[in-house]
Amino acid sequence: LAELARLAETAGSVIVDGLIQRRDRPDPATYIGSGKAQELRAVVIEHGADTVIADGELTPGQLRQLEDVVKVKVVDRTWLILDIFAQHARSREGKAQVSLAQMQYLLPRLRGWGESLSRQGGGAGGSSGGVGTRGPGETKIETDRRRINTSMAKLRREIKEMKTARDTQRADRRRHGVPSVAIAGYTNAGKSSLLNRITGAGVLVEDSLFATLDPTVRRTTTPTGREYTVTDTVGFV
Repeated sequence: LAELARLAETAGSVIVDGLIQRRDRPDPATYIGSGKAQELRAVVIEHGADTVIADGELTPGQLRQLEDVVKVKVVDRTWLILDIFAQHARSREGKAQVSLAQMQYLLPRLRGWGESLSRQGGGAGGSSGGVGTRGPGETKIETDRRRINTSMAKLRREIKEMKTARDTQRADRRRHGVPSVAIAGYTNAGKSSLLNRITGAGVLVEDSLFATLDPTVRRTTTPTGREYTVTDTVGFV
C-alpha cells in the first residue's frame, strides 16, 4: 500500500487515507466486497476524496460496480501506471506506445468508467483533471469504440514503421560486432544513475517511480578499449 501511495503521488495525487481488505480472493462484484465498499464510501465522504485507487487490476464489471457504490472515479493500479507513463513519455515512439496501451485498456471498460470518461482531459500528458485523466482524450461512449479502434490501428502502423528504423540501427551494431549491455531492474532502483556513472550520459535522474520511460542507449569503452553500448531500460512493472 505504501508503494501504491508513492505511485499515486508520482501521478500528482494527494493521499488522504488507505484501507486494506483481507480476502482469500477478490470479490467478483466490487473487488473488495459490499461491506468494505460501503466503508470506503464513508471514507470518501469524510475526506471529500474525488478518486479511489485500487492496488490491483479491476475487471470492467468490478470497476463499474465499485464506482456505483463510492460515487467517485475509481482507478486501478494498471491505469495509474499508464497515467504515469503518459506524463513521462518524451519520444514520438514512447508517446505512441503509451497511447496504444491506454486505448487497449480503455476499450473493454468504456461502460465501466461512466461519467468519468466525459471528464477526461485531452491527450497524453495533459495536466488538467488529476490522476487517471491523461488518456487518449475526451470520449463519448456511443462513438468511442469505432474511434478508438481506428486510432489503435493507426498507432500500430506508426509503431511498426518506427520499429523498422530501430531494427536497422540494431543490425548495423551487430554487423560491426558491437556488444550491447542492458541495465534491468525494478523502478527507482538506480538504473539511470548507473548509466550516467558508466557513460556520462547525463540522462534524467529522479527519486520517483517510472521516471524513465524512453530507453537511452550510449556507446562507451572498457578499460582495455573494447567498444560496447549500454541501454537504460524502463523499470519492471
